[in-house]
Amino acid sequence: MSKSSPALQASAAALHIGISAKDRENIAGHLSRLLADTYTLYLTTHNFHWNVTGPMFNALHLMFMEQYTELWNAVDPIAERIRALGFFVPGSYQAFSSRSSLDDVPAQPPKAQEMIAILVKGHEAVAKTAREVFSVADAANDQPTADLMTQRLDIHEKTAWMLRSLLDS
Repeated sequence: MSKSSPALQASAAALHIGISAKDRENIAGHLSRLLADTYTLYLTTHNFHWNVTGPMFNALHLMFMEQYTELWNAVDPIAERIRALGFFVPGSYQAFSSRSSLDDVPAQPPKAQEMIAILVKGHEAVAKTAREVFSVADAANDQPTADLMTQRLDIHEKTAWMLRSLLDS
């Protein structure tokens, strides 16, 4: 990960938690990408909750609400882990857009089946990002971040599986 900007660096050098400043910076940078992916997927899922139509409306409307609520609850622990590592948390649309691996949703809401496919792809992408964070955290002996990543991986992989099951004919 490249050197963090002064705007994102807090008091990282003053921390003495058994993880080097360089490793903490690298982990925080990866966590910032995960935060951006999670927030982008949250916004996409909430958008689909508002705009879903068709014969599966009620089931999808409720499912999307459960999913965006879980994603909303996930952003805070990720952001707080960045802070615990000694760095400021990116929190603007511009910061998230520049870090996220997910595409923005189309301006015109897609049909329900396409919404599901987009969400499958989104959860798989977030799982991939979480797995990258896990590798970096594990290499630095950062158990709290690694633990958080195993929890996030379980949720995103399970959600992607459940959504994929709706696409089977």
